[in-house]
Amino acid sequence: MASSHSKRYPLILLALILLLGTALAFNPIDRKDWALENALVVVGLGGLVATHGRFPLSKVSYTTIFLFLTLHEIGSHYTYALVPYDDWVEQWTGVGLNARLGFERNHFDRLVHFLYGFLLAYPIRELVVRVANVRGFWGYLFPLDVIMSTSMLYELIEWAVAEVFGGELGQAYLGTQGDVWDAHKDMLLASIGAFLALGITAAIHRRYDRDFQREWAESLRIRHAAPLGEVEFERMRGRR
Repeated sequence: MASSHSKRYPLILLALILLLGTALAFNPIDRKDWALENALVVVGLGGLVATHGRFPLSKVSYTTIFLFLTLHEIGSHYTYALVPYDDWVEQWTGVGLNARLGFERNHFDRLVHFLYGFLLAYPIRELVVRVANVRGFWGYLFPLDVIMSTSMLYELIEWAVAEVFGGELGQAYLGTQGDVWDAHKDMLLASIGAFLALGITAAIHRRYDRDFQREWAESLRIRHAAPLGEVEFERMRGRR
């Protein structure tokens, strides 16, 4: 039975992200890009709110989702290519981050793509394990696959939006900053982030879960030796 504190926790995070989103909704650099960037956020938050009663997530998952959305709201306010992180670092330290690391472009979008994988891999794993009831090896492979496939899907959405709207709005949403391999690098970074997050999760389970190795081996055991395809088709026809 979840405690009242654990029930309040996601509501507190929801209130915080709504307050942040509202504050950053004022005077964004590009209002149309801000609206496009937040369309999926509205859908995602709506889904989390609608399912919270029947399918609450863990505090870990709600926290990582909150952190990702916080960064996304910052990106949508400034547009990802214009987030002034370099100016902030220079104000705090006297030297810009780009100068220190030799960056020639704004890398805030790269960071967020990496954190998409790193921060959302665990909530996806929780969803997959609890709904699909996968165990062992598959409890780590499937979340990685979801991160990789949704990263690819998002790049296709960006491409479609750029084609439909075109002009400055399309370029602002696409955010390639002149890099022809931008989409490929974004997908790679999300995949690396997810791989690291799931690797950390696996290491923790291996350290504290006495059934980890047995469950991993059991998940790779062949359960149906008979082939499918035409054999399965013939079996189904025989039942008619």
